Amino acid sequence: MALYEHVFLARQDLAQAQVDQMAEAVTKIVEDHQGKVVKTETWGLRSMAYRMAKNRKAHYVMIEIDAPGDTVAEIERQHSINEDIIRYMTVKVDAHEAGPSVMMRKQERDRERGRRREEENA
Repeated sequence: MALYEHVFLARQDLAQAQVDQMAEAVTKIVEDHQGKVVKTETWGLRSMAYRMAKNRKAHYVMIEIDAPGDTVAEIERQHSINEDIIRYMTVKVDAHEAGPSVMMRKQERDRERGRRREEENA
């Protein structure tokens, strides 16, 4: 089986629960094709570099997958049908990253900086 990283962007007006359901739907597709989801990360509601489909922000979700190639084709087919998904991208990788992704580490650093600023101003 091959290793993939799949990232999708969901519309900004969706609730977090709806975004989580989309991630669970991807997990179900992978498991139905005898694959497994290694890790799912929700990066949250983030600003995009430019407007896409009248949206300035989107919910970002990254899923690491270990599955055969036809699984990716089915996931992308489902995403192309879904109107709530703005963009998606799947990349084949040699190995999955251990621990949190770069985006999650960046969010943690930003939170830490915010705490330090609050302490300095207090």
